[in-house]
Amino acid sequence: MSTEIVTVTRGPSPLILSMPHPGTGVPSEVTAQLNERGKLVEDTDWHMRQLYGFAAPFRPTIVEAQLSRFVIDLNRDPAGVSLYPGQATTELVPTTTFDGAPIWRTAPDSAEIERRKAAYFQPYHTALANEIARVKAEHGYCVLWDCHSIKSVIPRLFEGTLPTLNLGTNSGQSCAPGVETAAVAAMAGQPLTQILNGRFKGGWITRHYGRPFEGVHALQMEIALSAYLAEEAAPWTFDATKAASLQSALSAIIEAALAAAAAIERSRS
Repeated sequence: MSTEIVTVTRGPSPLILSMPHPGTGVPSEVTAQLNERGKLVEDTDWHMRQLYGFAAPFRPTIVEAQLSRFVIDLNRDPAGVSLYPGQATTELVPTTTFDGAPIWRTAPDSAEIERRKAAYFQPYHTALANEIARVKAEHGYCVLWDCHSIKSVIPRLFEGTLPTLNLGTNSGQSCAPGVETAAVAAMAGQPLTQILNGRFKGGWITRHYGRPFEGVHALQMEIALSAYLAEEAAPWTFDATKAASLQSALSAIIEAALAAAAAIERSRS
Protein backbone atom coordinates (compact mmCIF):
# COMPACT_ATOMS: atom_id res chain seq x y z
CA MET A 1 0.00 0.00 0.00
CA SER A 2 1.61 3.26 -1.07
CA THR A 3 0.76 6.93 -1.33
CA GLU A 4 2.87 10.06 -1.47
CA ILE A 5 2.42 10.33 2.29
CA VAL A 6 3.09 6.89 3.72
CA THR A 7 4.22 3.46 2.53
CA VAL A 8 3.23 0.30 4.37
CA THR A 9 5.08 -2.98 3.81
CA ARG A 10 3.32 -5.74 5.69
CA GLY A 11 5.13 -8.60 7.35
CA PRO A 12 3.82 -11.61 9.30
CA SER A 13 5.73 -11.08 12.57
CA PRO A 14 4.86 -9.16 15.76
CA LEU A 15 7.45 -6.46 14.89
CA ILE A 16 6.50 -3.09 13.43
CA LEU A 17 9.19 -0.64 12.35
CA SER A 18 7.84 2.90 12.39
CA MET A 19 9.86 5.37 10.28
CA PRO A 20 8.31 8.83 10.63
CA HIS A 21 11.26 10.97 9.49
CA PRO A 22 13.11 9.44 6.49
CA GLY A 23 11.00 11.26 3.91
CA THR A 24 12.29 14.12 1.78
CA GLY A 25 9.12 14.80 -0.19
CA VAL A 26 7.53 18.24 0.01
CA PRO A 27 4.18 19.03 -1.66
CA SER A 28 4.42 21.91 -4.15
CA GLU A 29 2.20 24.20 -2.08
CA VAL A 30 4.55 23.73 0.88
CA THR A 31 7.76 24.06 -1.15
CA ALA A 32 6.69 27.56 -2.17
CA GLN A 33 6.65 28.60 1.49
CA LEU A 34 10.13 27.25 2.37
CA ASN A 35 13.24 29.40 2.21
CA GLU A 36 16.46 28.09 0.67
CA ARG A 37 17.63 26.54 3.94
CA GLY A 38 14.30 24.83 4.40
CA LYS A 39 14.41 23.30 0.95
CA LEU A 40 17.50 21.34 1.97
CA VAL A 41 15.31 19.28 4.38
CA GLU A 42 18.50 18.61 6.33
CA ASP A 43 16.88 17.30 9.53
CA THR A 44 15.99 14.03 7.84
CA ASP A 45 16.53 10.57 9.36
CA TRP A 46 18.71 9.60 6.43
CA HIS A 47 18.66 6.11 4.83
CA MET A 48 16.44 4.47 7.44
CA ARG A 49 15.19 1.79 5.07
CA GLN A 50 18.75 0.89 4.04
CA LEU A 51 20.02 0.95 7.61
CA TYR A 52 17.25 -1.39 8.78
CA GLY A 53 17.76 -3.78 5.89
CA PHE A 54 19.25 -6.19 8.44
CA ALA A 55 15.76 -6.63 9.94
CA ALA A 56 14.39 -8.61 6.98
CA PRO A 57 14.78 -11.96 8.81
CA PHE A 58 12.46 -10.63 11.53
CA ARG A 59 9.79 -10.22 8.79
CA PRO A 60 8.57 -6.89 10.16
CA THR A 61 5.83 -4.58 9.04
CA ILE A 62 7.34 -1.25 8.00
CA VAL A 63 5.38 2.01 8.14
CA GLU A 64 7.47 4.64 6.38
CA ALA A 65 6.75 8.34 5.88
CA GLN A 66 7.46 9.80 2.47
CA LEU A 67 7.20 13.50 3.35
CA SER A 68 9.80 15.62 5.11
CA ARG A 69 9.36 16.41 8.78
CA PHE A 70 9.48 20.08 7.71
CA VAL A 71 6.00 19.57 6.23
CA ILE A 72 4.75 18.28 9.58
CA ASP A 73 6.45 16.28 12.30
CA LEU A 74 4.73 12.93 12.70
CA ASN A 75 6.41 12.37 16.06
CA ARG A 76 5.03 15.44 17.82
CA ASP A 77 1.83 15.78 19.83
CA PRO A 78 -0.86 16.99 17.40
CA ALA A 79 -2.21 19.18 20.20
CA GLY A 80 1.07 21.11 20.11
CA VAL A 81 2.14 20.11 23.63
CA SER A 82 5.92 19.97 24.08
CA LEU A 83 7.43 16.52 24.61
CA TYR A 84 10.26 18.01 26.64
CA PRO A 85 8.97 21.00 28.64
CA GLY A 86 11.71 23.47 29.44
CA GLN A 87 14.09 22.06 26.82
CA ALA A 88 14.72 23.22 23.28
CA THR A 89 12.87 21.20 20.66
CA THR A 90 11.02 21.65 17.38
CA GLU A 91 7.30 22.03 16.93
CA LEU A 92 4.54 20.02 15.25
CA VAL A 93 5.32 22.12 12.19
CA PRO A 94 8.95 23.13 12.72
CA THR A 95 9.81 26.80 12.38
CA THR A 96 13.58 26.19 12.39
CA THR A 97 16.18 23.51 11.82
CA PHE A 98 17.50 21.65 14.85
CA ASP A 99 20.33 24.17 14.84
CA GLY A 100 17.84 27.04 15.08
CA ALA A 101 18.00 28.37 11.50
CA PRO A 102 14.64 29.64 10.13
CA ILE A 103 13.18 27.47 7.33
CA TRP A 104 10.15 29.46 6.11
CA ARG A 105 9.65 32.49 3.91
CA THR A 106 6.28 32.83 5.60
CA ALA A 107 5.68 30.73 8.69
CA PRO A 108 2.53 28.56 8.51
CA ASP A 109 -0.43 30.01 10.41
CA SER A 110 -2.85 28.03 12.56
CA ALA A 111 -5.19 27.32 9.66
CA GLU A 112 -2.35 25.94 7.57
CA ILE A 113 -1.18 23.77 10.44
CA GLU A 114 -4.68 22.35 10.82
CA ARG A 115 -4.77 21.64 7.09
CA ARG A 116 -1.49 19.77 7.29
CA LYS A 117 -2.67 17.75 10.27
CA ALA A 118 -5.62 16.49 8.27
CA ALA A 119 -3.79 16.07 4.96
CA TYR A 120 -0.42 14.68 6.07
CA PHE A 121 -0.30 13.82 9.79
CA GLN A 122 -3.49 11.80 10.04
CA PRO A 123 -2.84 9.42 7.11
CA TYR A 124 0.43 8.23 8.64
CA HIS A 125 -1.13 7.63 12.03
CA THR A 126 -4.19 5.97 10.59
CA ALA A 127 -1.87 3.56 8.75
CA LEU A 128 0.25 2.94 11.84
CA ALA A 129 -2.75 2.41 14.12
CA ASN A 130 -4.28 -0.02 11.62
CA GLU A 131 -1.07 -2.07 11.47
CA ILE A 132 -0.77 -2.17 15.25
CA ALA A 133 -4.36 -3.42 15.48
CA ARG A 134 -3.75 -6.02 12.76
CA VAL A 135 -0.52 -7.33 14.29
CA LYS A 136 -2.03 -7.45 17.75
CA ALA A 137 -5.07 -9.35 16.42
CA GLU A 138 -2.77 -11.89 14.78
CA HIS A 139 -0.28 -12.37 17.61
CA GLY A 140 -1.92 -11.01 20.75
CA TYR A 141 0.87 -8.45 21.15
CA CYS A 142 3.08 -6.11 19.15
CA VAL A 143 6.59 -4.68 19.42
CA LEU A 144 6.62 -1.19 17.94
CA TRP A 145 10.16 -0.04 17.21
CA ASP A 146 10.31 3.65 16.33
CA CYS A 147 13.34 4.32 14.10
CA HIS A 148 15.20 7.64 14.32
CA SER A 149 18.57 9.25 13.72
CA ILE A 150 20.06 12.70 14.33
CA LYS A 151 23.33 14.61 14.17
CA SER A 152 25.66 13.70 16.99
CA VAL A 153 26.44 17.32 17.87
CA ILE A 154 23.61 19.88 18.15
CA PRO A 155 24.43 22.43 20.89
CA ARG A 156 20.91 23.88 20.79
CA LEU A 157 19.40 20.52 21.76
CA PHE A 158 22.01 18.84 23.96
CA GLU A 159 25.49 19.28 25.39
CA GLY A 160 28.52 17.48 24.02
CA THR A 161 28.29 14.48 21.70
CA LEU A 162 25.25 12.24 21.62
CA PRO A 163 25.77 8.53 22.37
CA THR A 164 25.45 6.26 19.34
CA LEU A 165 22.46 4.38 20.76
CA ASN A 166 19.70 6.29 22.56
CA LEU A 167 16.96 3.91 23.65
CA GLY A 168 13.73 5.48 24.86
CA THR A 169 10.80 3.86 26.67
CA ASN A 170 9.21 7.01 28.10
CA SER A 171 10.96 6.26 31.39
CA GLY A 172 9.68 2.69 31.40
CA GLN A 173 6.06 3.49 30.62
CA SER A 174 5.80 2.51 26.96
CA CYS A 175 6.79 -1.15 27.24
CA ALA A 176 6.72 -3.91 29.84
CA PRO A 177 9.63 -3.93 32.33
CA GLY A 178 10.80 -7.28 30.98
CA VAL A 179 11.00 -5.92 27.44
CA GLU A 180 12.99 -2.90 28.58
CA THR A 181 15.31 -5.04 30.71
CA ALA A 182 15.99 -7.44 27.83
CA ALA A 183 16.63 -4.64 25.36
CA VAL A 184 18.96 -2.83 27.76
CA ALA A 185 20.89 -6.03 28.52
CA ALA A 186 21.39 -6.68 24.83
CA MET A 187 22.39 -3.08 24.26
CA ALA A 188 24.91 -3.24 27.10
CA GLY A 189 26.70 -6.03 25.28
CA GLN A 190 27.40 -3.85 22.26
CA PRO A 191 30.68 -1.95 21.73
CA LEU A 192 28.87 1.34 21.12
CA THR A 193 28.17 4.33 23.36
CA GLN A 194 24.65 4.10 24.70
CA ILE A 195 22.02 5.39 27.09
CA LEU A 196 18.50 4.54 28.23
CA ASN A 197 15.99 7.37 28.54
CA GLY A 198 18.58 10.10 28.21
CA ARG A 199 17.96 13.23 26.14
CA PHE A 200 15.57 11.26 23.96
CA LYS A 201 13.03 9.26 25.96
CA GLY A 202 10.64 8.57 23.12
CA GLY A 203 8.54 10.96 21.10
CA TRP A 204 4.79 11.14 20.64
CA ILE A 205 4.64 7.83 18.74
CA THR A 206 6.28 5.89 21.56
CA ARG A 207 4.22 7.64 24.22
CA HIS A 208 0.90 7.49 22.39
CA TYR A 209 0.96 3.91 21.15
CA GLY A 210 2.96 2.24 23.89
CA ARG A 211 0.38 0.38 26.00
CA PRO A 212 2.15 -2.56 27.57
CA PHE A 213 -0.87 -3.67 29.59
CA GLU A 214 -2.70 -4.04 26.27
CA GLY A 215 0.19 -5.90 24.68
CA VAL A 216 1.70 -3.03 22.68
CA HIS A 217 5.36 -2.55 23.61
CA ALA A 218 6.83 0.62 22.10
CA LEU A 219 10.51 1.55 22.07
CA GLN A 220 12.27 4.41 20.32
CA MET A 221 15.83 4.14 19.07
CA GLU A 222 17.55 7.43 18.27
CA ILE A 223 20.88 6.84 16.52
CA ALA A 224 23.75 9.25 16.00
CA LEU A 225 24.14 9.79 12.26
CA SER A 226 27.91 9.54 12.70
CA ALA A 227 27.46 5.80 13.26
CA TYR A 228 26.42 5.05 9.69
CA LEU A 229 27.06 8.05 7.45
CA ALA A 230 30.34 9.01 5.83
CA GLU A 231 29.86 12.45 7.41
CA GLU A 232 27.01 14.37 9.03
CA ALA A 233 26.55 16.75 6.12
CA ALA A 234 25.32 16.74 2.54
CA PRO A 235 25.26 14.54 0.53
CA TRP A 236 24.54 12.37 3.61
CA THR A 237 26.26 9.30 2.15
CA PHE A 238 25.53 5.89 3.65
CA ASP A 239 28.70 4.10 4.78
CA ALA A 240 28.05 0.36 4.72
CA THR A 241 31.32 -0.52 6.43
CA LYS A 242 30.69 1.88 9.28
CA ALA A 243 27.06 0.78 9.55
CA ALA A 244 27.84 -2.92 9.92
CA SER A 245 28.58 -2.88 13.65
CA LEU A 246 25.57 -0.67 14.27
CA GLN A 247 23.30 -3.03 12.36
CA SER A 248 24.61 -6.00 14.33
CA ALA A 249 23.89 -4.17 17.57
CA LEU A 250 20.39 -3.15 16.54
CA SER A 251 19.60 -6.70 15.45
CA ALA A 252 20.63 -8.07 18.85
CA ILE A 253 18.57 -5.48 20.73
CA ILE A 254 15.44 -6.01 18.63
CA GLU A 255 15.79 -9.79 18.91
CA ALA A 256 15.97 -9.51 22.69
CA ALA A 257 12.92 -7.22 22.86
CA LEU A 258 10.91 -9.58 20.65
CA ALA A 259 11.85 -12.61 22.74
CA ALA A 260 10.87 -10.86 25.96
CA ALA A 261 7.54 -9.71 24.53
CA ALA A 262 6.80 -13.23 23.29
CA ALA A 263 7.58 -14.66 26.73
CA ILE A 264 5.20 -12.17 28.36
CA GLU A 265 2.46 -13.17 25.92
CA ARG A 266 3.01 -16.86 26.63
CA SER A 267 2.75 -16.22 30.35
CA ARG A 268 -0.63 -14.59 29.81
CA SER A 269 -1.99 -17.53 27.83
